[in-house]
Amino acid sequence: MVEFSVIVGSTGVLLLLLAFFLNLFEILKQDTKTYTILNVAGAGLSCYASVLIDYMPFVILEGTWALVAFVGLIRLLKRSDQD
Repeated sequence: MVEFSVIVGSTGVLLLLLAFFLNLFEILKQDTKTYTILNVAGAGLSCYASVLIDYMPFVILEGTWALVAFVGLIRLLKRSDQD
């Protein structure tokens, strides 16, 4: 049986890679809400999975990634409210 942390972490990594490849192939731009939401969700899930397995280096990495992406999302939302 697959552990919960593996499912959570795999889902997070899948979302991060999806955003990366969609951007790489110019399907999704970095300054879009969708791209940023994929990064927030992917990094957040990856961070949570790292907490579950008690692996601090990735907790710090993914937590920082999620926080920075969240700040970017807030900026995008504020900018779209002004338009």
